[in-house]
Amino acid sequence: MMEQPRQPFFLWRHLNKLRLVTLSLVFIVLIIIPIFHVYQTFVAAHAYDLLAPSEKRLYDVAEFVTSPFTNEPAEDLDAVKGNTWSGKFWGLQLSDPLAVVSQIAASLSFYWPFILTALIPVILTILLGRFFCGWLCPAILIYELNSNFSAWLKLASLKLPNFQFDRRLKYGVLATGLILTSLVGSLLIATIYPPAIIGRELYFVIALDGFGIGVVIFIGTLLFDLLVARRGFCRYVCPGGALYSLLGRYRFLRIRRIAESCNDCAKCNAVCEFGLDPMKDDFGQECNNCTACMAICPTEAMTFTLRPTDYPAQGPGHLGRQRKRENNFEIREAAE
Repeated sequence: MMEQPRQPFFLWRHLNKLRLVTLSLVFIVLIIIPIFHVYQTFVAAHAYDLLAPSEKRLYDVAEFVTSPFTNEPAEDLDAVKGNTWSGKFWGLQLSDPLAVVSQIAASLSFYWPFILTALIPVILTILLGRFFCGWLCPAILIYELNSNFSAWLKLASLKLPNFQFDRRLKYGVLATGLILTSLVGSLLIATIYPPAIIGRELYFVIALDGFGIGVVIFIGTLLFDLLVARRGFCRYVCPGGALYSLLGRYRFLRIRRIAESCNDCAKCNAVCEFGLDPMKDDFGQECNNCTACMAICPTEAMTFTLRPTDYPAQGPGHLGRQRKRENNFEIREAAE
């Protein structure tokens, strides 16, 4: 008899929508922080009449938004500062683990107050895996839009290359970046790390009215994804992705396939931006639990499980053609 399919929690398939909302909010916050910083500067200077018309508009908008919450913006708006590289949130200092590792490499010393700011992200990564890459990285929103643009170009019959490289390449990039950082004594690795670039460049354009070289580097990563390999920078180059993959190798929260509900349609494989193989139960340490495979699965054959390794390979889906042929063959053999 065919096994009764198990049903995952009904909200799992909607988590990808929540993820996109979260990514959008992170991006919005990274825009708001430098705007508020400029507004604080204007308030502290007490020079509204000397501001340019564009600066007055920024002042008026920021005042309208913040006035219901604070009467002392010059002090109170310091509650949230920084970006996804390192920031302060109502007194809680949090840093990207790569920022801490890079600082250790650059200074060749351990500054424990700063190291402790990465403790919460490290613990969450050990439990949830490479979640920062899928749920918090401000560059991911742009990369996924770039993937959609690539899909539209393919629909227009424009052939784009999609070379495959060894995923371990990014671990070499991480190691090389840290070695160069230690030799130079400067955080060189941050110059190619997309979350750091986004935070920096948004501050430059809003607070300083200009872009830095980071814009050119980030555009280069987009072109790499578009013209060399689908999501190639995250898969093969990103040093932060390499560090998060190592930290989350034995994460406890994992996606698993429900073989009893799977029909082998392979939509999960097609939608996975990291080129993983969910249909064969192969998620590995690269999976960032983005839940895109859950959202697209027509038979709701994806769910979460708590275990430090992937669920063992289960073979073809029970609703797929191959499994049905095997079942029919077994029935005929039993009848004979």
